[in-house]
Amino acid sequence: MPYKEKEIEKQYYTIGEVAAIFDVAPSLIRFWETEFEQLKPKKNKKGNRQYTAKDIEELRSVYHLVKERGFTIQGAKEVLKNKSVQTKDKIEIINSLEKVRSFLVGIKEQLNTKS
Repeated sequence: MPYKEKEIEKQYYTIGEVAAIFDVAPSLIRFWETEFEQLKPKKNKKGNRQYTAKDIEELRSVYHLVKERGFTIQGAKEVLKNKSVQTKDKIEIINSLEKVRSFLVGIKEQLNTKS
């Protein structure tokens, strides 16, 4: 998996935590916020970004299009604007399939070590 599939447990995440989930620099997350109107994390009184589970899902869509599928920023904007529901559904399906694959690979490895 290109980014770390992690259950979203907390109410708010820092930009550093979000960057670690996707294995990218915090500066890339900030840049994407300037380019994609969907990315608007709350800021606390100090001005620190506070990402919710919904914000992380929006970032997951951007990450998938830009990093995994190779879209340009403009191309990703168009896809998200025109087909946001379809794109999110496809991303969810891909994530589910990757989890199933990891599970099956784990079972295969266990069976191979027992032989």
